[in-house]
Amino acid sequence: MAKLSEDYYRAYLREKQARDELELLLEEKTRALYESNQELEEKVQQLQTQQAVLMQTEKMATLGTLSAGVAHEINNPLAYVMSNLESLSYIKPVLSELLCISHDFIGGKITNTDVLTALKRLNKQQAFDFLMTDIDELLDDSQEGLRRIGAIVKNLLSFARPKNNLLAMSDITLSLESALKLLHNQLKNTHLICHVQPLPQSYCNLATLNQVIVNLLLNAKQACDGQVQGAEIIVELYSKHKTIYLSVTDNGCGMSDETIKHIFDPFYTTKPVGQGTGMGMSIVYSIIQEHQGQIVIESTLGIGSKITCELPILNIPEL
Repeated sequence: MAKLSEDYYRAYLREKQARDELELLLEEKTRALYESNQELEEKVQQLQTQQAVLMQTEKMATLGTLSAGVAHEINNPLAYVMSNLESLSYIKPVLSELLCISHDFIGGKITNTDVLTALKRLNKQQAFDFLMTDIDELLDDSQEGLRRIGAIVKNLLSFARPKNNLLAMSDITLSLESALKLLHNQLKNTHLICHVQPLPQSYCNLATLNQVIVNLLLNAKQACDGQVQGAEIIVELYSKHKTIYLSVTDNGCGMSDETIKHIFDPFYTTKPVGQGTGMGMSIVYSIIQEHQGQIVIESTLGIGSKITCELPILNIPEL
């Protein structure tokens, strides 16, 4: 009987030792797994930060491309605002004298006859009928010019600022409209055709999609530069079967199979040194992936290209 008790106790000790060793091993594995998970989260955070920096860098490079056109866009309204203000400066002496005459008449310093004589003299110098019409036109034109400048600056700031990754239910048409306003001067010599249908709202980031559209339009325009035929770009935006389709078609130089194969590779570019970062289409791909979409490319050398972004219509995820 004592023999059985001793054997049982030894078996119990062996089992306890094995269980302790197993618990220790499990604890070590759990700690290692936790540390690996923490390290992985840090790496993901670093990658997200690096991606945001790359996106912002590409934005700045795009703004460099746009700068000449933007300067021209601002100079036109600015020129006629300055011209209008110069014209108003010639009218200022007449208005000042009219105010002085009114002030003196109210103060009883001059008579009705003096007022009439002074007004006739001023009217001879500058016809009052012309002044009333001219002042209205000068002010209206100046206000319109300043509004245009304000809109251009607002679009630039909206595009240039670093954006957070906030998603919201939005109409992607707004991104297209913003991109077209920003690229107005770059595309003014291009035959631009837009086929836009009403879209349902989708859970998306309009700021990043704006960057996608700007990159696609700029690439299409640059593909058409130097072509014998007139540049033509067709933009289509529509929805079908719970998917939003955005396509940009050009009649430019087209792409080879090798270019298509590497078009989404970071730093890959067919542009001359100093004229491209090679990050544009890589970032476009990343943004479309973040929206759970895909990109389809059709291109033929010497004929043109069509790039289609397919974005599923998303709803706000349930918490």
